[in-house]
Amino acid sequence: MLPIKNLFRQLRLLLLLFLIILPSLVFAHSGDGSHNGLLHGFVHPLTGLDHILAMGAVGLWAAQTGGRMIWLLPLIFVAVMGLGGLFGAIALSTVLAEYGIMLSLLILGLLIMRGICLPRIISIMLISLFALCHGYAHGSEMPQSMPFLSYATGFMIATTLLHLCGIGVALLFRRLGGINWQRCAGIVVALYGGFLLVG
Repeated sequence: MLPIKNLFRQLRLLLLLFLIILPSLVFAHSGDGSHNGLLHGFVHPLTGLDHILAMGAVGLWAAQTGGRMIWLLPLIFVAVMGLGGLFGAIALSTVLAEYGIMLSLLILGLLIMRGICLPRIISIMLISLFALCHGYAHGSEMPQSMPFLSYATGFMIATTLLHLCGIGVALLFRRLGGINWQRCAGIVVALYGGFLLVG
């Protein structure tokens, strides 16, 4: 497992990269085109609590798993989510994707709550399945006037930042000690996923 000091250094570098990219998002044009697609794609994952909690949970679970998986799981998630977004932009039905999103909250929440680390291949398959569902939902909700590449780049950047937030929160929880804050976070995520499934 990487030392916490090295992880914080890498998180700072990624934050710096985000701040370099940020001006192009802030000064995006309001009309159609690639700039609008990038901004729209970036904002989309930040508008739903289900997406925010799920992306944060991926980061929490990756940090809980540790080792190289702390970076591998989020990277795989973002890559597969881009593919799912392409599928979603081509097809229309989102029912299965929505159930996949709800199940991702429930299952990731339970894994975090119980402190479970699955074998590497199972972890990758599970995270890929969830990523496909989340990407499909993003792609299916993309306005027809927007270019897919810029829109997908936007939601992939936002997702990466949410993963980093989850990893950062997990590292903060470790430093706080005392109450098992990560377990509490898992309970919240699982309860929200269960609530969505029942509702």
